[in-house]
Amino acid sequence: MTSLSATLPPRDDSGLGPADLGLYGLTVLAWGFSWYAIKLQVGEVPPEVSVFWRFVLASGVTMAWALARGARLRFPVTTHLRFAALGALLFSTNFMLFYYGGRTVPSGLLSVIFSLTSIFNIVLGFLIFGQTISRRVLVGAALGFVGVALLFRPQVMGGGDFDASALVGLGFCIAGTLSFCLGNMVSASNQRSGIPVVSASAWGMVYGAALMGLVSLARGDSFAVPLTASYLGGLVYLAIVASVIAFACYLTLLGRIGSARAGYATVMFPIAALLVSTVMEGFTWGPDALAGLGFVLAGNLLVLRRGRTRLPV
Repeated sequence: MTSLSATLPPRDDSGLGPADLGLYGLTVLAWGFSWYAIKLQVGEVPPEVSVFWRFVLASGVTMAWALARGARLRFPVTTHLRFAALGALLFSTNFMLFYYGGRTVPSGLLSVIFSLTSIFNIVLGFLIFGQTISRRVLVGAALGFVGVALLFRPQVMGGGDFDASALVGLGFCIAGTLSFCLGNMVSASNQRSGIPVVSASAWGMVYGAALMGLVSLARGDSFAVPLTASYLGGLVYLAIVASVIAFACYLTLLGRIGSARAGYATVMFPIAALLVSTVMEGFTWGPDALAGLGFVLAGNLLVLRRGRTRLPV
């Protein structure tokens, strides 16, 4: 979501009105609860199939939204290649990797790793686009990674014994975050080419669903899903609330208060996700978890804070 800020002019209004606070709260809650919804999808259904159905539903709704807004949907073949790349990175592979990670990682920790998106985006922007990176960002990145290490220490060394499955889950989540961030780079390139965000998202979701469908077919997976309240409820929540409504709220918020303050939603939703994980999964708040969360939040705040100077590396 971070890359969407490039499409809207920044604003610096002094206060937030009731509508702004409502949009902000909806965005944080929608994304905060989405990680537990992912956990509800993990189990007997292969992750590729769950992600396929999620974006079949989400792409249909987003396409209808794009048509209702009169957004452009006809593009040349070369632009569809961009959409396919966006779908592969942003609307399929990244979520599939998080679903695999969710098999061994509590839902709250999934969100904490994903919150490092702001740091990864800046580092990738430096590597790919040559954008200036500041010492402040480097310090924030270091704090973020130290925080994740502290949060995962009890998971990896539970009871004093090394738990390889937790480390593998962490690897899946980091790979998923990197996939999402690379998708942001594709999105940034699309926006620089003048492609509307809504159009790119609608087509990206179509291609993402198609990719997961092809992977599932190649693996010989069944597309049948459990007709249970927990699985179907999680699917609808992820497709409609987390993928469509939260997107609309965040995009509207960007236009009202600017990207700098709207970006703080990525700092707040891990707190909501960890609280959900505490209640629903029995996540334990030990000294490492408290210190780790503090480091991650401090790192994200440092990265997202507007600096008066940018000191090149």
